[in-house]
Amino acid sequence: MPVRQMKESSEQHLVIKPHLQNPMNPAKKAPKASQNGKGPPPLESHSQTSPHPKNKGRRRGRGGRKSDQGDVLMRPSCRPCTVTSPVNGNVENGYISSDIDMGFPTSSKSLSFARRPGYGQVGTKCVVKANHFFAELPDKDLNQYDVTITPEVSSRTVNRSIIGELVRLYKESDLGMRLPAYDGRKSLYTAGQLPFAWREFKIKLVDDEDGVNGPKREREYKVVIKFVARANLHHLGQFLAGKRADAPQEALQILDIVLRELSTKRYCPIGRSFFSPDIRTPQRLGEGLESWCGFYQSIRPTQMGLSLNIDMASAAFIEPLPVVEFVGQLLGKDVLSRQLSDADRIKIKKALRGVKVEVTHRGSVRRKYRVSGLTSQPTRELVFPVDENSTMKSVVEYFQEMYGFTIQHTHLPCLQVGNQKKANYLPMEACKIVEGQRYTKRLNEKQITALLKVTCQRPRDRENDILRTMQQNAYDQDPYAKEFGIKISEKLASVEARILPAPWLKYHESGKEKNCLPQVGQWNMMNKKMINGMTVSRWACINFSRSVQDSVARTFCNELAQMCQVSGMEFNPEPVIPIYNAKPEQVEKALKHVYHVSSNKTKGKELELLLAILPDNNGSLYGDLKRICETDLGLISQCCLTKHVFKITKQYLANVSLKINVKMGGRNTVLLDAVSCRIPLVSDIPTIIFGADVTHPENGEDSSPSIAAVVASQDWPEVTKYAGLVCAQAHRQELIQDLYKTWHDPVRGTVSGGMIRDLLISFRKATGQKPLRIIFYRDGVSEGQFYQVLLYELDAIRKACASLEPNYQPPVTFIVVQKRHHTRLFANNHRDRSSTDKSGNILPGTVVDSKICHPTEFDFYLCSHAGIQGTSRPAHYHVLWDENNFTADGIQSLTNNLCYTYARCTRSVSVVPPAYYAHLAAFRARFYMEPDMQENGSTGDGNASHSSKGTRASGECGVKPLPALKENVKRVMFYC
Repeated sequence: MPVRQMKESSEQHLVIKPHLQNPMNPAKKAPKASQNGKGPPPLESHSQTSPHPKNKGRRRGRGGRKSDQGDVLMRPSCRPCTVTSPVNGNVENGYISSDIDMGFPTSSKSLSFARRPGYGQVGTKCVVKANHFFAELPDKDLNQYDVTITPEVSSRTVNRSIIGELVRLYKESDLGMRLPAYDGRKSLYTAGQLPFAWREFKIKLVDDEDGVNGPKREREYKVVIKFVARANLHHLGQFLAGKRADAPQEALQILDIVLRELSTKRYCPIGRSFFSPDIRTPQRLGEGLESWCGFYQSIRPTQMGLSLNIDMASAAFIEPLPVVEFVGQLLGKDVLSRQLSDADRIKIKKALRGVKVEVTHRGSVRRKYRVSGLTSQPTRELVFPVDENSTMKSVVEYFQEMYGFTIQHTHLPCLQVGNQKKANYLPMEACKIVEGQRYTKRLNEKQITALLKVTCQRPRDRENDILRTMQQNAYDQDPYAKEFGIKISEKLASVEARILPAPWLKYHESGKEKNCLPQVGQWNMMNKKMINGMTVSRWACINFSRSVQDSVARTFCNELAQMCQVSGMEFNPEPVIPIYNAKPEQVEKALKHVYHVSSNKTKGKELELLLAILPDNNGSLYGDLKRICETDLGLISQCCLTKHVFKITKQYLANVSLKINVKMGGRNTVLLDAVSCRIPLVSDIPTIIFGADVTHPENGEDSSPSIAAVVASQDWPEVTKYAGLVCAQAHRQELIQDLYKTWHDPVRGTVSGGMIRDLLISFRKATGQKPLRIIFYRDGVSEGQFYQVLLYELDAIRKACASLEPNYQPPVTFIVVQKRHHTRLFANNHRDRSSTDKSGNILPGTVVDSKICHPTEFDFYLCSHAGIQGTSRPAHYHVLWDENNFTADGIQSLTNNLCYTYARCTRSVSVVPPAYYAHLAAFRARFYMEPDMQENGSTGDGNASHSSKGTRASGECGVKPLPALKENVKRVMFYC
């Protein structure tokens, strides 16, 4: 398919103008630095390595550059290059740094995403079903009105009640029979115009919380409705047909609100999902929580037109129990007969703060309150002033006299409700938790397990539940859908897919099996040896588990050493010192003791590996051990849980040996196509593949920093080993702050640094080549942040390259990887065993780039892994920027093949490994934060970290930097 030309009016580009117009130094032919004494086979030519002759003179890649810019950069040559010394400048870290000021500009603030270059053809064609339902575009005008309610209301629920009452009273008169859709805030939408452009209404609302018998409070609201704009559906139609590049967000938003209107009234809306205890019986999760089932709903623009994406969802809710019963479940003990400890009180206060309760001691009057705290005294000791003269009355007396309610459990504290200035006391036994409150704090292990049990559904069951949800929602009967003329299909979309072939993997020549072709996304290490097995001569073991005797620990270490040898490593069967037993609370002392005693024993030669046996439930021990080893001692460690030490399996030992080998700097396997130089747009010229991710603190932690991690391949052409760097940055900041940075040094002047620059330098040192192509996989970005992330991070990549050498601008392909989406793919026929894996999921390698994908942009869904349990979630890859001119087949095959190179297991994984590794590295770095920082967040001078290239924090935002990774740790895959 040809690249569609965008209209002039909507064409936007990123413009970068390096001031120096000299092209990159011409590359000289050079032999590839040999690996293990063997040079790779000669490079072959490829169909994708150079642009087609007719493309000459056009801009270099998609999603890019204005043609009148002229191409300041030469197309990189198809041979590995060596650096030639410049006349003016000096060689630093293998790059030519110039004394000339680059004057490097930031990107202009307009760019367009890469267009789809065509559709993939590689693989076995098949049909899958997707949880997308075709939605017919209405032919009515959509009108937007502004809504102002006075006095202002913060609750969407109350706002909806006010507008609901207005529609009930005035639909047939003032509203001209129109049924509007309302977003709960400031906007009202209608199909066709209302009979007025501006009107004021007075609406009286009765407070339902005041029960049935007593006098009800009535509130009056002034509602002003004012015409704002008409949404252009023609624009939406053109966008869906691929004739326009910019999505009309307003029209999509209106249609989304219209289709959510009825469900919002029926169910409990949370984000884009709806929950109800009636969809399926709630399941108890423990400690006063239960799981509610629900569904996710979103309208999306796709190639087949508008599509309604429906998926099943589950969430934890607070069980609507009497408060005393809730507290009993929370503490796991009988609270009616015994006093509460201070720890109990704190736990109750944490759990109930912000929770809505209703009173039960006033018959039908069920007033609702939000809990603000817990009294420090028991109910029997509580007194409060009842009049201006400060006449004091006890809570027990007050409830008896006022409501005839006798408080039974006076040893329990009272709930404090309302604000702190005017505290209201409510006895626990007179309150019940209001139904429908989502639990937003962290779940414990047992609760997570229980919730996963509920959410884990086989593909066929999930598909049936989705279809049942569609029938229950009955969009054909929905008055709002009818009013706006939206018709929804009740059938799952049938989509053409392809199953990409698994790549051949290369193992060491000395093994029985030198090459291996994975079957259904998996293989094993039997008869194979690691392609680059490392040597471990000096190792030690610390046993932190009281239940593991010395003899058991010794047997385990022997078997592990044997497995490492069988797998292709050289592993000394004897540790430097005997196995050392230590208490978990003395982790630092034990690590330093073993480190120093071992060094003395080996006459100053450093320990290469530390094995650690940990209790199954080890609290902070694992994190403390990793922090001390990687940022203080410079030790590579491998932790093993007690349960695996007692129950030794070959599979477990084989997996641990894979991890040990890459932590020592080895490679387990490589793609056969990589070593025989047959990967298009990777094998032809030195190519570096980056993975990047940002992990944010959990809900409820409002000041902990976010952690960014970037990994980059350090070998070419194999692209299997990845070095990683991490840094802390401002709370919930998604843009990676430390990709490129400059700061002032009193001696050296302006100094450049940052994670991209450091990784480019380490690639040069490791391979003897400088990268002439960059492929950047970015994880963890939501659709709303695509533009912002691309603009900022592509600019940082450009600046990092330019800071190393004038006019050094290797072409960049920037791909966002998403796992947190709701598209699911199902086999067309669940009974056909040849079209599914053992778990009933679609086969690994299944790729979809049509119908349910973006109308014009370059995206695809890829299920690269075999399912284990539940329904597989395909990864969604969106190529935002592509200066390397990948074809659809090129990027899809590369991504799928890379998924077979993940170092920790002999399975293909669900997300491309560089992105996976970045996630692991960011997760690991959470343990590096000081204990108080892990809990509460911390501030400090970020600039203190510039000297440490491993772990840094962005200086501007006042986030305390992470401790630096030791040099020997940084070079290897320590995060595996």
